[in-house]
Amino acid sequence: MTEDSPAPDLRPATLAVTGGRPPHTPDEPLNVPITMASTYVAGGDLEYGRYGNPTWAAFEEALGALEGGRALSFSSGLAAVATVLDLVGHDSLVVAPRNSYNGTILQLADLESRGRIRSELVDITDTDAVVKACDDAALVWLESPTNPALEIADIPAIEAAAHAAGAYVVVDNTFATPILQRPLELGADIVVHSVTKYLAGHSDALMGAIVTRDEELYAVLKGRRDLIGAVPGTLEAFLALRGLRTLHLRVERAQANATELTRRLAGHPALDEVRYPGFGGIVSIVLAQGAPAADLLTRKTSLWVHATSLGGVESTFERRRRWKSEPATIPDGLVRLSVGIEDIEDIWADLAGALDDLG
Repeated sequence: MTEDSPAPDLRPATLAVTGGRPPHTPDEPLNVPITMASTYVAGGDLEYGRYGNPTWAAFEEALGALEGGRALSFSSGLAAVATVLDLVGHDSLVVAPRNSYNGTILQLADLESRGRIRSELVDITDTDAVVKACDDAALVWLESPTNPALEIADIPAIEAAAHAAGAYVVVDNTFATPILQRPLELGADIVVHSVTKYLAGHSDALMGAIVTRDEELYAVLKGRRDLIGAVPGTLEAFLALRGLRTLHLRVERAQANATELTRRLAGHPALDEVRYPGFGGIVSIVLAQGAPAADLLTRKTSLWVHATSLGGVESTFERRRRWKSEPATIPDGLVRLSVGIEDIEDIWADLAGALDDLG
């Protein structure tokens, strides 16, 4: 930490605002500036632009403080996922939710098809079955809530079983964010983020991150990042840190909107199901008339934007099964809503009007 970095016992909202700041030196900027450098004068800690950058370091310090560990930033969320999966030895088993983020499932399938690993996709809500699957695992991958099914995992119970088997426990905390959930405190070894989503929060920066408390593990992961070169752009790191400053406010507002939206959507005749885990800003709805109605819905709104990402200030939605690689366990008519921070009455009127028009 820098000389004037916040104390580790500060609350998350304060850490989001104060983490990763430069020392409070007169006439110096409050924010770490964008350092556009690929080459450094030899003899110090940085040496070369693939190994580190002051702008990345500021973001990593702030995120590490929020998650309660030490962070590494990456060029994308999937670059972070790939680096973690690289920890798994040849022909070792990875256990993961069957309804994980599509990119994670595709990486697991690719590694398995090339004989690198074995994978077992489980119903993460069946804790007994997940615990049993941990017996032979080298790594247990969790999402809670899952994307886009919004299922909740019993992280402490699964963590205990995984560690008893000698496996790493990894939690993708993209949906919950460290404002709502800190997996390292629940026993996880590694936390993964698609920084692109809630952490950066403005749909303008592609980045990923890993956080761990284990210094040896940190060194291994950083070594892999340095060797592969999956490093973030400096501007992206600056934007992500700027977005992080308002994370607590954005999550609070998105969650309030999502809670109210869920209440109003309950029982709507166009819907078979409304899924909401009780926290966060993601809601999934299942259209009663299936995929045609879901596709039509995404074309009938003016405020809600049809887009494949999530976690920005704007409300977006998407029928996930439009992607052929999405698991068959996701209903064909499921639409994932990323609830933004607009006025609830406006986004409700836009969505309700489109649903009503479906008849």
